[in-house]
Amino acid sequence: MPRVGHNPARFVEKVAQPAAITVTVVNCIPFLSGYYEQSLDVLKAVIESLNATREPEHPYDVMVFDNHSCAEVRDYLKQAADEGKIQYLVLSDTNIGKIGAWNFMFGAAQGKYIAFTDGDVVFRPGWLSASLALFEAFPNVGMVTARPLPTPMEYSSATLEWARQARALKEGRFLDWETFWEHTGSLGVAEAEARKMYDETTMYRVQRGGQTAFIGAAHFQFMARRETLQKIVPLPSKQPMRGERALDIAINEMGLLRLTTEKPLVVHLSNRLAADLAPASAPARRSLLKRILHLPGIRHFLLWLNNRIFRLYFSNVD
Repeated sequence: MPRVGHNPARFVEKVAQPAAITVTVVNCIPFLSGYYEQSLDVLKAVIESLNATREPEHPYDVMVFDNHSCAEVRDYLKQAADEGKIQYLVLSDTNIGKIGAWNFMFGAAQGKYIAFTDGDVVFRPGWLSASLALFEAFPNVGMVTARPLPTPMEYSSATLEWARQARALKEGRFLDWETFWEHTGSLGVAEAEARKMYDETTMYRVQRGGQTAFIGAAHFQFMARRETLQKIVPLPSKQPMRGERALDIAINEMGLLRLTTEKPLVVHLSNRLAADLAPASAPARRSLLKRILHLPGIRHFLLWLNNRIFRLYFSNVD
């Protein structure tokens, strides 16, 4: 049949332009029990923090890639998008993994800069301007993480080499215990072990153009230029949570700097809200059942069984 009338879109003279910065979030919450019991509350805290810390001089779009979460999580994400808290929402009907989400988002994002975060990281005011300041002050910056933390220097050898040649390198601890513990404790590390790690920690500091940074970046949260990331993707994606080091290696092999901000401007929550985290003081006495469950043989078997059950229900991997 012949077309009736003209498409009204033909008479629209301009379309909205993407922001100069795209903040990308990858998320996967397959159910709301056990390990994931508070994960939806954590995700809500992440989205709220991204909107609460917007800077008028540096507008950004928020893009969320959801890796086949449960219905309750998807309903929340759709509502957040309707409320304008998310500008681009991708709901994948399968879990293509974190790297698969990277490949999609880094290829699709339109901003000059792309900031990435896992779905369990909250943002503090000033995180964006502090990250951008390092791109402006230092040459050939590849990626910036918005909190200082020790990372393996083997993935930042190009940054170390530049700092030595520029005579800008200083070595020391620099990091205070509270900042170190805030992140290390969120990774499930016991305080006694974290204290030992802290005593053995060496940080590498560089200064330039009135800005201070630490060498090393992390792939749980970072910012990079779009042109840099689009030279790296697609990365091989074979398992849901494997392969992130390929990004670190690629940035380093390109001779680009891997830096962190001087102040801790993002916080890794993991699967619990910060207020619900156990205090760093003396641990509570374990019940008899918990002591039994933590016996090496029993603990290993139950964790293996939990992993197998999860894979049977939620993984595409045999």
